[in-house]
This record gives sequence, structure tokens and C-alpha cells, in this order.
Amino acid sequence: MSSETETGAPADTGNAASECGLTSVLRTPTAVVHLEYDAAAPPPAPGAGWTRFVCVSDTHTRAVRVPPGDVLLHGGDLTHSGKAAEFEGVLAWLGALPHAAKIIIAGNHDLSLDGHDGWYDRNWRRWHESAKKQDVARIRELLQGPKAAQAGIVYLEDRKYEFEAKENGRMWSIYGSPWSPWFMDWGFNYERGEEADQRVAAFPKADILLTHGPPHEILDKTIHEEHVGCESLLARLPSLRPRLHLFGHIHEDHGAIIKQWSGPGDGSGGDTQAGQTVFVNAAQWPMGPRSRGPEGKRVRFGEAPFQPVIVDLLDEV
Repeated sequence: MSSETETGAPADTGNAASECGLTSVLRTPTAVVHLEYDAAAPPPAPGAGWTRFVCVSDTHTRAVRVPPGDVLLHGGDLTHSGKAAEFEGVLAWLGALPHAAKIIIAGNHDLSLDGHDGWYDRNWRRWHESAKKQDVARIRELLQGPKAAQAGIVYLEDRKYEFEAKENGRMWSIYGSPWSPWFMDWGFNYERGEEADQRVAAFPKADILLTHGPPHEILDKTIHEEHVGCESLLARLPSLRPRLHLFGHIHEDHGAIIKQWSGPGDGSGGDTQAGQTVFVNAAQWPMGPRSRGPEGKRVRFGEAPFQPVIVDLLDEV
């Protein structure tokens, strides 16, 4: 097992799956990750003392086929441009899924949800002029109203949440944030550097970290071979050490990596002092070299090798 680097970044155990030809299953004593599997007969959970998290992101209005599990996590870009009609379809899809808890965040494409500093009020015509300005209050009611709550849907926007995945089970904590580094002034963008530092400094410890964008050099490589993840988020991770960090945004680097931590954390103790973190880029929009099959046929949303990622975590570590 390799050790933590001098910068405090997690060390790669070699358990990685984001390129063609690499294993579709990652295993450690406390985590099992499935990237490709038979959608009609998903692999069973390791045992009774485990919780199954099903991870998706960047569905862009598509109702992808999702395997059953205890918890569904969505890393944002629920829609393509944040229109109310798009959200209605997404919420109908989510509401019909069997997972007891469905925890979601927005992404840069969920434009109408970005109300910080009047951003949507200033920018809506760039995308919605022909469709008119969207009713943000109605959209938030869809996401956070009683119908969503009854369906087990929890929308997080820079907020921590605690929940039981199973009746009389352990309590899990999750923090969700929709922000990602600046890209063409889309929704929930921050500037790299000082603004990014301020954003991620507010992230609390939690068992699960849910962000739209990836950390720098972790499943963040574009088709142009550029690492575009957030440097500030990477620097914050040694203090946070979540057991699972789910994101999307960079469609072409869909995959998972399990990284080990060494040395003490920040001394705060608790279960969030994880010895390892499972990093998952669960983007469902096929892009890059793996977006076409052996015969050149385009891979559909949510199909291998861009399936929802199954993450089984041991309840007590």
C-alpha cells in the first residue's frame, strides 16, 4: 500500500477503473464498487452489514436504467437547461425508482436553480428567451415540496443531511454542493483560486461528499487530455476524508478509484476519519473514446461502459 504524498493528497491503491480494459469491480475490506454488470441481474450486496449506494450523474433529462439499492445519489445536471418541463420529467423518473432515499444536487446545466447574486435573473435570456423565464419557485417546489419528500427525494444545495438508509440502521451523513470551476459562465460556477478556496472551505466533514465537479487529477481528464478538476477541492480532501465522493461533470472520465489515506487527519475524530475514499465519476452521458462500441455504434445513456455505479460500503468501520 502506498502512502500519502507530501501535499496531503490521497495515494492511489491501484484500484482504478476509468479506462478500457481495466477491471469493472474494485474491492477492499470495506468497499466494493461495480462499474459494469448485467443490468437485468445486478450483483448481490456483500452482506447484511453493508449499504448499497447507486451513483448517477449528468443524466440530462434521460430516464436511465438504474439498479435497485438502498440509496440513489445524483451528482447534478439533472436537466439539459433547467426548464420546468425538464424538471417535471426528471422528478417523475426519480419518484418511480425503488430506492428509499434519493439524494440529489444540481449541476451547471440546471440553470434556473442558480440564484446566487441574482445570477439566473441576469442570465436567463442566454438559454430561455424562446421558452420565457422559468418559474423558479415552482421548480424548487418540485424538488423540495411534499410530493418529493414523500418519494424520498432530498435536494441538497450547500447543505449537510443525515439519514438512515435502512430501518434501524446506522446514521449516514452527506454534504451536497452544486458548484464547479468556471466554464463559460454556466450555472453554479466559481473562479479558481481565492473564490474556490472560500467555497470548499465551507464543506463540513461527512461520510459522503456529493459535488458536481471533480477534484483536480481525479477522474477529471477531458477528451483533450486536460485535467480540469478543482485544485482547491483536492487540497481540502485530506481534512474531509469522506468514505465516498461522488461527482460527474467530465463525462468522458466516468469511472471509479479507491484511494488510501495515511497519517492522522485533523484530529476531529468520528467515522469520517476514513482510511480510504471511494471516488466515483458517475456521468451517464457517453463521451470520448468509450462512447462507441466495437462496431462503432454509439453507446446509449446509462449503458456500459457508462452504467450507474454501484458502491457497497461496510456499515461499521
